[in-house]
Amino acid sequence: MPDTPTPATLHKNAVASGAAAPSSGPAAAAKPSAERGRTALAVGVVEKIAGMAAREVPGIHALGSGLSRTFGAMRDKVPGGKSAVGRGIKAEVGEKQTAIDIALVVEYGVVIPELASQVRENIIDAVERMTGLEVVEVNIAVNDVHLPDEPDIEEEEETAQSGQRARLQ
Repeated sequence: MPDTPTPATLHKNAVASGAAAPSSGPAAAAKPSAERGRTALAVGVVEKIAGMAAREVPGIHALGSGLSRTFGAMRDKVPGGKSAVGRGIKAEVGEKQTAIDIALVVEYGVVIPELASQVRENIIDAVERMTGLEVVEVNIAVNDVHLPDEPDIEEEEETAQSGQRARLQ
């Protein structure tokens, strides 16, 4: 994964920035643990946490745009393929802060501004609690409204693969 720094890369960056090498002895033991190394979080970690937090809010039908959901449904059916918890979420991760963009499909009948506020709050709470990063913004794009009589994209894929036409209700 290109976004995940290796311990060697972190050490090189620390040396290049002029950070002193850790000393041995009692002075090194007295340092707080936060000063004795770095914790690097991959972008995917933040995206998965945000995805799970968003799914906890009632009224969310799916994450992602129609195209990404279609490809994701196909990817989920491939043997050995993993479901993308972070589908529909993009994060920028710095050393101390993160910004998150999320694309949603909401259920018909929900009050979208209230839902967006709940999703934003849930994502901020989960990401800050689990990563220690400050969430500077959560941008939400509502891409669609799922109607009660519409089939899911996954249901449409199954119907197309079996050669049957979708039934109208």
